[in-house]
Amino acid sequence: MAGKFDLIVFDWDGTLMYSAARIVASLQAAGTDIGLPAKTDEQCRNVIGLGMHEAIQNLYVGINPGYIHRFADRYRHHFLLGCTQPEVLFEGVHELLQTLEQRQLWLAVATGKGRKGLDRVLQQTDCSRYFHSTRCADETSSKPDPMMLHEIMNELDVVPERTLMVGDTVYDLEMAQRAGTAALAVSYGAHERERLHSFQPLACLNNIDEMKQWLAANI
Repeated sequence: MAGKFDLIVFDWDGTLMYSAARIVASLQAAGTDIGLPAKTDEQCRNVIGLGMHEAIQNLYVGINPGYIHRFADRYRHHFLLGCTQPEVLFEGVHELLQTLEQRQLWLAVATGKGRKGLDRVLQQTDCSRYFHSTRCADETSSKPDPMMLHEIMNELDVVPERTLMVGDTVYDLEMAQRAGTAALAVSYGAHERERLHSFQPLACLNNIDEMKQWLAANI
């Protein structure tokens, strides 16, 4: 394949899908349901991108392990059924993925979502057809461990030097750094631009249109 990259790996929540407000509200509601102390929006946004168990342990340091399963069950209930916050693709995502598909690039997803959750939204958004590989936090190690990226690259037979990770959290960028891949940040998701810049991504983009333009010029 011509160009600088053969494989582009996207985070899902906050990168391709607007879901941060729904995640935050569901985390807060789950904590309330089982009698845990209230957490701020900022505290909840900080754990977006981690696997569920890692997110809970980060929010409630030293939490009794018995609470983790209960919290996860209540979170899933609120996220799927009880929350009115939107969960939609960012405008222009289909056009972006179609363009990359036409360039004959390998496309993948590495996400903190569970497998059932990712499969559900891929089907609902008609995005399954674009991706050659996907990895979720409940079937491998959670970000920022690089295992997700290693598994995707091994599956598709692409070396780190030809791989680009795109994400909205420091966990995405640290994972890319530890896996030896390039990284592209987006500022419209969960984590602030200043935190993202600390990992020195190739660029930090403000919206999907900017991502289209950057990728067109750099892949």
